[in-house]
Amino acid sequence: MKSRKEALRTAKTIFAASLVDGHLDLSIVRRVIDKLKETRPRGYVQVADAYWRLVKLETERNRAVIHSAIALDEATKMQVVADLRKKYGRQITPEFAVVPELLGGMKIRVGSDVWDGSVKNRIERLSENFN
Repeated sequence: MKSRKEALRTAKTIFAASLVDGHLDLSIVRRVIDKLKETRPRGYVQVADAYWRLVKLETERNRAVIHSAIALDEATKMQVVADLRKKYGRQITPEFAVVPELLGGMKIRVGSDVWDGSVKNRIERLSENFN
């Protein structure tokens, strides 16, 4: 059985080989997982778990979830995506969703970064000041 550190080191090496021009190549990810399942090297479960965690983190880092109180028109969507790509790079994948509970404005999450410009958030912050 591989030590946790050794498994993580191996997973990082495999993960680095899964990047093409700095972007995760999903076909390589599939081949890596298939090869690990097929060959089952010593400690492959720990390596696969660590590798999958790295893949998941990279995928989340490149995914933008945009919530708005109403459906956004195409021009607004394009502007939001353009601004996010300026900040995070061309690999950003946007996902738009309508969440009426926001009351107005938008809430955007990219990886661990969150921008909450919703009316709901502003009301909650104001109510905290009065309590």
